[in-house]
Amino acid sequence: METVPHKKVKVFKMKNRKGYGCICLDNLTEGKTPLQACDRMVKALRRGGYQLKEIDVIMAKKLVVSV
Repeated sequence: METVPHKKVKVFKMKNRKGYGCICLDNLTEGKTPLQACDRMVKALRRGGYQLKEIDVIMAKKLVVSV
């Protein structure tokens, strides 16, 4: 499995919905919190043969960018 750095993960607040979205390597996931969106991204990348280390709450908040 190829490891993906955290810098390639973008978490953003969705304007027309409640919650957050997460984009990485042409995968899009959604969640009510940044952590939930990142947890779903870990699972999505694992299905594609990539590995992303588990993300904690503090790291998930740091990954949030404004769109």
